[in-house]
Amino acid sequence: MTQETGSTNVRAVERALQILGCFDHTHPERGVSDIAKAVGLHKATTYRIVSTLVAYGYLERAGDGQRYRLGMALASLGFVALRRTDVRREAMPIMTDLAARLNETCDLSVYNRGEVYFLEVVQGSRALTIAAAVGRSLPVHATASGKVLLAHLPEAEAEAVLGGPLAAHTQQTITRPAELRRQLEVIRTKGFAFDNEELEPGVRAVSAPVRDQEGVVVAALSVTCPTSRLPLERVPALATEARQAADAISHRLGWQ
Repeated sequence: MTQETGSTNVRAVERALQILGCFDHTHPERGVSDIAKAVGLHKATTYRIVSTLVAYGYLERAGDGQRYRLGMALASLGFVALRRTDVRREAMPIMTDLAARLNETCDLSVYNRGEVYFLEVVQGSRALTIAAAVGRSLPVHATASGKVLLAHLPEAEAEAVLGGPLAAHTQQTITRPAELRRQLEVIRTKGFAFDNEELEPGVRAVSAPVRDQEGVVVAALSVTCPTSRLPLERVPALATEARQAADAISHRLGWQ
């Protein structure tokens, strides 16, 4: 293989990865023209790469036949990675116990490009539970887990989020960067975050950081409840439960 051919192959891989990366929670489906615009490629080049990705199952046609979405081959690879994740493996027994004791939904999430990504969800046994799913992404500024992760990001990464638009999802969503910065400082001091109907009306959550053996925050453990089961006076007690569970996971990861 010549150096020129090798360079061309690398560019093709880069372009394919850019195309896969342009699909997200906001844009789960895109047409060829939309993809080309999003990644800055010619439409013909985009079509050739998209066709190859479809052939290998990494993209698939949406129901209308004109747009594309991420394919099951990509999902399969993602779940292989998730199942091998140390933090998920170590968290599962503790999350299962916590969800059973509280009869509430517990989830484990990580930071991913400005969003919170669910690694694992354990549902409580009550008839009314909070809908959550592995692989779902949510905004960092409007969730308890997101605020925990944001509070412990390197400053440059955190400022990239704080410097962008903070969309309002409910009347309770924090949309002013200065106010969110103050809350992040409180989160670092208290060791937990609270979502007071900031993403979804009628839903509250508490979240605590999970640390690796170096003390770096690598995930967030959350407990989510309907407001009817989480009055404000119960928040401190539930936060203590979340912190203890998160610390237990951290110890299993080697944090002392």
